[in-house]
Amino acid sequence: MIGGVVALIIFIYIARLFSLQVMSDDYKASAESNALYKEIIYPSRGQILDRNGELLVYNEPSYNITVVMQEQVGVDTAEFCKAVGITPEVYLEKMAEIKNKRNYSRYTPQLFMTQIPAEEFAIMREKLSRFKGFSFEKRSSRRYATAHAAHILGDVGEVNEKEIENDEYYRNGDIIGKLGVERSYEKQLRGQKGVRILLRDVRGRIKGRFEEGKYDTQAIPGKDITLTIDMKLQVLAERLLEGKVGSIVAIEPNTGEVLCMASSPTYDPNMLVGRDRGKNHKLLKQNKRKPMLNRAVMGTYPPGSTFKITQSLIGLQEGIITPQTQFPCSGGFNYKGLHVGCHGHASPIALVPAIATSCNAYFCWNLYRMFDNRTKYKSVQEGMTRWKDHLVAMGYGYKLGIDLPSEARGMIPNADYYDKYLGKNWNGLTVVSISIGQGEVTATPLQIANLGAMVANRGYFYTPHVVKEIQGGQLDSLYTTKRKPMIDEKWYPYAVDGMRSAVTGGTCRGANIPGLDVCGKTGTAQNRGQDHSIFMGFAPKENPKIAVSVYVENGGFGATFGVPIGALIIEQYLNGELSDGSKAKANSIQARKISYPLYDK
Repeated sequence: MIGGVVALIIFIYIARLFSLQVMSDDYKASAESNALYKEIIYPSRGQILDRNGELLVYNEPSYNITVVMQEQVGVDTAEFCKAVGITPEVYLEKMAEIKNKRNYSRYTPQLFMTQIPAEEFAIMREKLSRFKGFSFEKRSSRRYATAHAAHILGDVGEVNEKEIENDEYYRNGDIIGKLGVERSYEKQLRGQKGVRILLRDVRGRIKGRFEEGKYDTQAIPGKDITLTIDMKLQVLAERLLEGKVGSIVAIEPNTGEVLCMASSPTYDPNMLVGRDRGKNHKLLKQNKRKPMLNRAVMGTYPPGSTFKITQSLIGLQEGIITPQTQFPCSGGFNYKGLHVGCHGHASPIALVPAIATSCNAYFCWNLYRMFDNRTKYKSVQEGMTRWKDHLVAMGYGYKLGIDLPSEARGMIPNADYYDKYLGKNWNGLTVVSISIGQGEVTATPLQIANLGAMVANRGYFYTPHVVKEIQGGQLDSLYTTKRKPMIDEKWYPYAVDGMRSAVTGGTCRGANIPGLDVCGKTGTAQNRGQDHSIFMGFAPKENPKIAVSVYVENGGFGATFGVPIGALIIEQYLNGELSDGSKAKANSIQARKISYPLYDK
């Protein structure tokens, strides 16, 4: 028995030694990390251009200051702070941060200051040589050639601990995309690091290159990216939104390419560059109007009367109405004591003129007859589920999938939602306000613009996207695949005719640009305080080249801001410039400011 125990112990020791020495690389790796120092060679980040080749984002040389803690002992702190332009308090904070970092070593270079512009570093460089233990490394920093499109371009900043944990590519002090395209296409833009392997002694001091650079690797630059954005159109959109809160989105219907995406208020992307990034980021976050919020994809609003286009198509597809069906409108929808108001127009009214005049009663009757149709649907819940499925297929209620971060999904209520809050006995009258884009229905301005693109295409759309081309790469197939709703193609011409009639003689007359055959739909969404002003449209009527949505918070009627702004965007893109009269109109809209007590109190 004793012999057996001894044999077992010997076997265990042999097995463990075999595992450590033969099967595992842990000790080898540890020994190599003590003897070798891997110096990172950073690649240049990819540039960003607009659809016409205009350079929007590029790189400039910058410098980091590093420190070897063992060697800087005895340095005159006050003189050093004066040389690099920081306070003694900041110096102490940075030293404390270095000591608290993972894998801290007193014998290897530690990052002390980052992203120092070349012009500033030129002043510091000679002085820096007087301070033992401090040195520098050349890097590059991001520069934005424009003060526009901040929400699309995004910005870069130092990685945080979570980002380091999620991707072994990064280490402390590295730069990563934080917002916009810089974040969505981080892996394409960042490139691939190179490595220079250096020998070091037992104290970590660098002694030279390992085997004369035999195992060194070169950095691979990041890929350039071409956006779908037309910067001239983007600049105009941002001008028109000055002094207002809202957004403008324009899409090329036959590709899904986003031509402009403006969100107001906005900011200069150069505010989030360099050492002032943290201070400026804090100021932007504290601004009550939320300039860092990309309202085009993150804002969720009642779509108002633009939603009536979806109701037209659903009613036609489900056989609830025909193009000839007429409904009465005596100052609005009136049934069983319920009243939904409407403005004056002919009555009864058929589909195309109902779209042109934006008749609330017509679409209330449409929804009520669908939800309470027991011949077609067994219950109101079944009718509503069919209604919701149509809207989801049109791009509502879920994220469309645009290649920008933090897209919101909006809200399309389902039967379970109303069962929970209203009980099982609700009906079409209970929820009739959703037929005109009010009530619980919400959408992003991007979804509203996408509806315009879908109708322009007579029954399909491509997922909207802001990147047109990746150098040496391909777009995700999501952006090149047609998406078709559940509406037959034969019904779309009626929606198109209604939108064209709205421009020629209805609620969108302000968008009637000679020669462009604009089709449009206004929206006036109820809100706490002044209503929101909305426009959705496309042009030309045949072979459309642009679809637009405009959303101005507290802007009043759709015709007040939505229509004239949408018309200017369409004219600029299709004609390449604004007429003299339109230029004057653009200047007038730019000068008009809106008061926002809820934001500014």
